[in-house]
Amino acid sequence: MANQTTVLAFDMGASSGRALVGRLIAGVNGSRKLEVTEIHRFPNHAVQVGNHLHWDILRLLREMKKSIRFAFQQGYEPATFGIDTWGVDFGLLDANGELIGNPYHYRDPQTEGLIDEVNALVGKMKLFKESGLQFMPFNTLYQLYAMRKAGSPKLDIARTLLLTPDLLAYLLTGIRSCEFSMATTTALYDPDKQAWNKELMGRLGIPADLFLDPVHPGTIVGPLSAEVMAELGVPAMQAVAVGTHDTESAVAAVPAGDDPFAFLVCGTWSLLGTEMDGPLLSDETLALDFSNEGGVGGTYQLLKNIMGLWILQECKREWDEQGNEIGFGELAAMAEGAEPFRSLIHPDDPRFFAHGGMADKISAFCEETGQPAPRNEAEFARCIVESLALRYRQALEQAERLTDRTYAGLHMVGGGIQNKLLCRFTANAIGKPVWAGPVEASAIGNMLAQLLATGECKDLREARELVAASFPVDVYEPEADSSWADAYRKFLGFGRT
Repeated sequence: MANQTTVLAFDMGASSGRALVGRLIAGVNGSRKLEVTEIHRFPNHAVQVGNHLHWDILRLLREMKKSIRFAFQQGYEPATFGIDTWGVDFGLLDANGELIGNPYHYRDPQTEGLIDEVNALVGKMKLFKESGLQFMPFNTLYQLYAMRKAGSPKLDIARTLLLTPDLLAYLLTGIRSCEFSMATTTALYDPDKQAWNKELMGRLGIPADLFLDPVHPGTIVGPLSAEVMAELGVPAMQAVAVGTHDTESAVAAVPAGDDPFAFLVCGTWSLLGTEMDGPLLSDETLALDFSNEGGVGGTYQLLKNIMGLWILQECKREWDEQGNEIGFGELAAMAEGAEPFRSLIHPDDPRFFAHGGMADKISAFCEETGQPAPRNEAEFARCIVESLALRYRQALEQAERLTDRTYAGLHMVGGGIQNKLLCRFTANAIGKPVWAGPVEASAIGNMLAQLLATGECKDLREARELVAASFPVDVYEPEADSSWADAYRKFLGFGRT
């Protein structure tokens, strides 16, 4: 194994983290394949402390160290590692470089109501033009503004802000860095000027000197610290700034060709959009509630955040706690046998954002919109999956309108594609093929950025060709069923962009 090109990817989700080893395998006639093996999986649970919700960042660090030790014990000997996580969240360091408390969770309620307040201070159009982002309550801007409003002493003693993957890399290497794709999730980075928006920070009382100049995906950050190497008994493995926002790593792993393509990164969140050469900051982009996020290889992703399988996950969690444990596969099979289009929701109704009481929230939405509430787990699951598929159609049509393009189909990647019913229903809803795969898109894209950093892949196109050669893709063709068109008209009646 030591003579093969080997990389280690940490892929952190909202409920679990994973360590995966990637090995670049040479074949005949110069062909190559990427072989991926998961070596460690660990939970990532939010922790409630008083009125606040936090990440247990040191627990994650401990599990990452364990993963590094496992990799070398199993003989893989990776030369590099990369970390991708969810967006927007951060930790603060003091003058001694020590972490000031546990980072807040993006579902912490401290930012409630702040979108309208900040828009009133700054101006909605101005803020969009200078951030390129959807107005989402968890964006870093609102978290920092909430801390300033609350008089948090953390901001007064902080000297450096590190976004979550950069924070974890710092705790392993001792090197502070800021990766570009994560910077663009903050609403404090101006994509047009390609710089931090210090004027906005000043208006909101956010210290501008907390922020480091971003580096692009594929930048080598530096080796594990001497302390970590001694603790784990491992050699100097280099940290690489990958597409540290997991969405951007996943998009890098879409096995698309040269033609413009539409993607759906499918998991707890759903991110649907298309790859661009630069941000699209038009009035219509704002009106349709799309974001511009920086990606791998100098790209930008024009995309819409959609609530995603979080809604089904929350329902399942509640049923499990009530002693009615049903696996996701069984739920999908039950949903397939339920009555079609009996009940629909709009997944991005704000009530579905917070955890707790999800089934009751679905019932309330249905009652408010003159529909029968789901009566059992099968009907709840069918309602959620059909509603997501219809939301995907709406977002895809909006992306085509914004870019003046017609996409031949939709590339779905990520863990959500293991729900084959969702893939089928999505093809039916959009009336176009769905190409589903790879499942491990974020981890694979993480590995690709490492291979770009070390010269094993010369560019993003070659990296995607490697994905196409290495991982299967399932094709879902749309089924002839006119009831989807009727359901879509009903869905549009809910009136959200």
